[in-house]
Amino acid sequence: MKILKWIIIILIVLGLIGYVSYLVIDEDLPQGEKGEKAEQLADKMLAAVNDSAWQEIAIVEWDFAGKHHLVWDKDRHWAKVSWENYDVFIKLDSKKGVAFAKGKKVERDEVLNQLLKDAYAYWANDSFWLNPITKVRDAGTERRYVAQNNENLEGLLITYKSGGVTPGDSYLWLINKETGMPEFVKMWVQIIPVGGIKFSWENWHTTSGGAKISQTHKSFFTINIDELDTWTNAKEYPNIDEFIILE
Repeated sequence: MKILKWIIIILIVLGLIGYVSYLVIDEDLPQGEKGEKAEQLADKMLAAVNDSAWQEIAIVEWDFAGKHHLVWDKDRHWAKVSWENYDVFIKLDSKKGVAFAKGKKVERDEVLNQLLKDAYAYWANDSFWLNPITKVRDAGTERRYVAQNNENLEGLLITYKSGGVTPGDSYLWLINKETGMPEFVKMWVQIIPVGGIKFSWENWHTTSGGAKISQTHKSFFTINIDELDTWTNAKEYPNIDEFIILE
């Protein structure tokens, strides 16, 4: 009984710590202001990371947080998502495709459908972390300028009204006034119960075409983008075109 009593006390204390932390850390979503100032800041950030060079990339390959490996054929909008013993090839527009488990093709529809659903969710999340800046003018987005107390930073709030896996999510980009480069992002997303969680945007990789992609994002934990490589011409991709299986 004494052990049970102490377990209950510990759980109550942890619960109180968590609640107090929530009250201290949680931030309300800023309102901001739509209009020319927000659009100009979006243009400034896109130019700083050379978004036009990103648009020219045909294939991008990367490893997300040591959990998933992805190959994204941007021209055909197809992807290969690999994790554990699974390799899933998916047409991102239709969400249809082919899956393999331990090298064996998955034939059962219910298993295949679940793997395709998982693969699309992984791709949506992992490609967002790869380069969310390029999505600030996606269909269904709303942009607002948010003034900052820090004289070196400007704020651009992006709200995804529709599309993706979790419509309604908002991201506040904190952008260097001088360079236009994003330094941090604050998040108000369904997957995180606390509003305003802040991640750094650092360790920039410049592709051969000149696009800039951040590979390290630090907060209470760190997310790394590793094994990053890009090709502007699909014919230069060094591996066999595995996507032929989707044709």
